[in-house]
Amino acid sequence: MDFLHILANAMPMFVIFLFSLCFHEFAHAFVAHMRGDNTAQMMGRLTLNPMAHADPLGTVILPLIGMTGMAAGLPIFGWARPVPVDERNLKRPRQDMFWIASAGPLSNILLATLGVFGYTGYLAYTGLTGAEIANVNNWSVFAISFVATNLALAFFNLIPFHPLDGGKVIARFLPESMNRKLEENEQTISIVLIMVLFLGGFAILRYPIFWTFQGLVDVATSLVG
Repeated sequence: MDFLHILANAMPMFVIFLFSLCFHEFAHAFVAHMRGDNTAQMMGRLTLNPMAHADPLGTVILPLIGMTGMAAGLPIFGWARPVPVDERNLKRPRQDMFWIASAGPLSNILLATLGVFGYTGYLAYTGLTGAEIANVNNWSVFAISFVATNLALAFFNLIPFHPLDGGKVIARFLPESMNRKLEENEQTISIVLIMVLFLGGFAILRYPIFWTFQGLVDVATSLVG
C-alpha cells in the first residue's frame, strides 16, 4: 500500500518528465523537417504523442524507479528513442546537424522559461507568495518541478559527448577526424559517462540548473512586477 502511495505521488512528476522529453524529441524532428530531412516525419516522429518517442526502459521503467526512490537518493535518469536524421537530405550537414541537435535542449529551456513566467504571473495575479500557494495547493510544487525537470533535461543533454545532443553540438567546431573518433567510440564513452554521472556527476548538474532557475525567476519577477 505504501508503494502504491509513493507511486501515486510520483505520477505528476512522471507526467512532467514524459511531456518534456517528448517535446524535446519533437523539437529535433521539427528542425530536421525545416532543414530538409523528412525522415522523422515519415516515421511518425514529428508528433507530441508519447507513444511515438517512448522507450520502455528509458522513458518508463528507469524514470519511475528514480522517482519512487528519490527519498533513498536515487537519481532520475532516462531517455527517449533518438529521432532519426538522414544527413544526406541536408543541404549543409555540418551546420544543419548543429541546429537539429541544439533544438532539443533549447526546447526544454523554452518550456522552463514559459513555466517560470506562468508561475510568476500567477503569483502577481493572485497577490500570493510562493509559500502561501504551497500551503493552499500543489500548484507551486508542480510549477517548480516543471521548470527544474526541463532545465535538467537541457543541461544533461548539453554534456559535450556522444550520444548526447551536446556531442553533436560541439561537433560543429571540431575537426572531422576527431568527430569520427568520438562517434566510433560512442558506446565506450556512453558507459564511462553513465558511471561518472552515477558516481556524483548528477550533483554537478545542480549548479547550472539552480543558477539558471534563479536567473529566470529574477528576470520574470522584474518584468511581471
